Parts: sequence; C-alpha cells; structure tokens
Amino acid sequence: MRHTITVLVENEFGVLTRVAGLFSARGYNIESLNVAPILDSTVSRMTVVTRGDERVIEQIKKQLNKLIPVIKVEDISHTVHLEREMLLAKVTTSADTYDALLELLNSLHATIIDDHIDSHLILELTGKAQELDQLLEQLSPFGIIASTRTGPVGMRRDAKGFTLN
Repeated sequence: MRHTITVLVENEFGVLTRVAGLFSARGYNIESLNVAPILDSTVSRMTVVTRGDERVIEQIKKQLNKLIPVIKVEDISHTVHLEREMLLAKVTTSADTYDALLELLNSLHATIIDDHIDSHLILELTGKAQELDQLLEQLSPFGIIASTRTGPVGMRRDAKGFTLN
C-alpha cells in the first residue's frame, strides 16, 4: 500500500542524506521526496511517499524517530488529508495547434508560464496525481518535449497542525 509520511526535521546539513540513507540501507524505496523549510526556518518538513504494509511502515517510522535531526513523524495516509503535485511541461506548438492547445489548458486550469507561439510553451498545473496524468495523456498528441513533477505534498484536513508543539 502507498503511504505518505510527513517528517519534521532540523534544517541542517546532511539531514536529507541521513533520511535517504535510512531507506536505502533497509531496502525501502522512496517514490517521492519533497523538503522545504516551514515558518520556523530552523525546521524543514519532508513529505516522503513510499510503499509497504503496515508492519514495514511502522518500522520506517520507528527508524526515522531514532535519527537525531528528526523532530516528529506522521503517516497521514489513514487520515483525511489533501495531496497535490505540481507539473511543468514543455509542449510543441504551431499556428495550427495553438488554439486547440489553449482550449485544453484552459479546460484543465493549467497556467502558461512561458509562451513561444511559433515553437513551444511551458505550462504549470497543480492538482491530484490523476489530474496531472490526464493532462499528460491529453498533451501527448501535441508533442511533449519535456516534463517534470514534484511528487505529492500532503497535509491533514483537520484543524490540528503538524507543528513543533
């Protein structure tokens, strides 16, 4: 089963390497990893997406909690939460396809962030993974030059925050 684990860590040199090393040393795969500072710039929030049964995920959480720079660990997979990814894609355009491409992007609420009508454009879309997959599928006939995705970031929907307290 897919799990989204959020981790608060001290924002210091080598923390990312230590967390990734923990997964690697135990043979666990990281499907996606996002890290950024929170409001308190001495702390970063990691979102790790991995797969495993409940026993494996409990083991991962226990091992993460043993790392010195780790402050707090939570598996939000079984809570009511939101997940979003961001996609940047560079797509071929021409005078013949430009209007149809714009119509598609508008229907999916994608934003054009760099437009070269005669050759290509770069778009941005934030949404659920399935929405990004759908957009990529629909863009395929236009010609995708390159794309990159962030992987999911997640947050619980309840009023409780995932903070230092």
